[in-house]
Amino acid sequence: MELLSGGEMIAQALEDEGVEFIFGYPGGAVLHIYDALFKTNKTPHVLVRHEQAATHAADGYARATGKPGVVLVTSGPGATNAITGVATAYMDSIPMVVFSGQVASHLIGEDAFQETDMVGISRPIVKHSFMVKHARDLPGIIKKAFTLATTGRPGPVVIDIPKDVTRPDEKFEYSYPESVRMRSYQPSQKGHTGQIRKAAKLLLSARRPMIYSGGGVILGEGSEELVALARHLNYPVTNTLMGLGAYPGTDRQFLGMLGMHGFYEANMAMHNADVILAVGARFDDRVTNTVSKFCPGARIIHIDIDPASISKTVSAHIPIVGPVKAVLADLLAQVKSTQGKAEEMLPDSGALERWWAQIEEWRGKHGLLTGRRYGESEHIMPQDVIRSLYRATNGDAYVTSDVGQHQMFAAQYYPFDQPRRWINSGGLGTMGFGLPAAMGVKLAFPEAEVACVTGEGSIQMNIQELSTCRQYNTPIKVVNLRNNYLGMVKQWQDMQYEGRYAMSTYEDSLPDFMKLVESYGHVGITVRDKDELDAAMDEAFALRDRLVFLDVYVDPMEHVYPMHVAPNGSMKDMWLSKNERS
Repeated sequence: MELLSGGEMIAQALEDEGVEFIFGYPGGAVLHIYDALFKTNKTPHVLVRHEQAATHAADGYARATGKPGVVLVTSGPGATNAITGVATAYMDSIPMVVFSGQVASHLIGEDAFQETDMVGISRPIVKHSFMVKHARDLPGIIKKAFTLATTGRPGPVVIDIPKDVTRPDEKFEYSYPESVRMRSYQPSQKGHTGQIRKAAKLLLSARRPMIYSGGGVILGEGSEELVALARHLNYPVTNTLMGLGAYPGTDRQFLGMLGMHGFYEANMAMHNADVILAVGARFDDRVTNTVSKFCPGARIIHIDIDPASISKTVSAHIPIVGPVKAVLADLLAQVKSTQGKAEEMLPDSGALERWWAQIEEWRGKHGLLTGRRYGESEHIMPQDVIRSLYRATNGDAYVTSDVGQHQMFAAQYYPFDQPRRWINSGGLGTMGFGLPAAMGVKLAFPEAEVACVTGEGSIQMNIQELSTCRQYNTPIKVVNLRNNYLGMVKQWQDMQYEGRYAMSTYEDSLPDFMKLVESYGHVGITVRDKDELDAAMDEAFALRDRLVFLDVYVDPMEHVYPMHVAPNGSMKDMWLSKNERS
């Protein structure tokens, strides 16, 4: 039996677990671990410039690959700096394991230097947390952490490690378990057959059906099954912000994103549907608007791995707890079986034809991608920047975003045909996410095109990671939609506060991004003229081995539409432009 110190156990366990990257920042409480990593030199470590960026980079890596992201931070401020990124991952159900250093066991509770209660602080925003009491417990705890993070509804797990647990002069027997069994943790492996049978019958009886899929379809690797079911039935599909790419964005059956900034045809179809199949979605408030007015005539089938998510916000008529991939496969088989036994044609082809005619009418009237639904300006329009990005990348890039208007424009105007290509903070809405997330994606897929769509507010929250990008050679493309405001805040102030821009303008305080980017050793391109936009975008992507920062000056008065803002409104109540409501 191999004898290892606690620090060596962590290094060896990460290798045994197959971890590809560790994102972290050293400090006193974790130096024994870092020394063990240095001596083994087997699992690459990425030295970020801020611990929040470590969690976002691990998060971006996890979203793009489906593998858990791994973070290593020191105690006190190192741990607390990571909290925003842990919460970001928790809200979007992203698998992550965070190793946080802690002061020595005998100092816990003494207000020792750089002591914080990481387990207590993180408890509301993790799937589980561990405090390690003895080095011999590390292999089992680490295996449990990775199992918890990646199974059932994924999420972040924290392992808090006192410094004395990792001391190099105390060695213990090491054996990494192949699997672990936790009596109180048994996530569903299969959906209930009877419920699936009921769901198939209800789906086939629909006259105005909708398939509403969320991020759970992507996390549960259920995209292929979703596409197969939707195409077999010829039913329309909409995705949440987190679910974009679960169904091909350029397919005729896709109605676009739904919700606050969703497509008109998607929101109208949802509101008027009689049967809704909700898969891996949690009926977020940005989707439902007023819950009591949500899809008033619809019967709802809700599939989710997490039983706590079902009927939490909107009551489900047929709840199905289980992994979406398995449940969708069983549901399609049951649909085909039911059709084979039915005397009448199911679904009603005439009703479905009329439903599609209505959807096409909505799409033709206000569909974002069926014509130019935004105005002309002497400035560059932000929508045109996203369209230029789509053209330059042939729609085949990994796109990360920060949070704000630029995020919504990217979600609306860059159709994703594959899952795990759209990487953004949905639930928490974390500014500063985009750049480090793009870094994590590029490390995972060095040959892929990776673009970060951002704004001048978000990019400055973690702009120091341009240094990390230089050190680890991650030549991403940063597309900054610059309007000299906190754009989404300004939009709300325009719409609800009579244009009083309370603390949402930078005035003349913004940096010269070109000089700043170049000081980090990267390439900067400024675009002010709309006639230069496409050429600048092509130039950026032609420089495959360089990080390029495109600073694009866009119309500062442009808003994101459609938009729900009406108090007590339903999904069909939308602003379609500054002067037009649905």
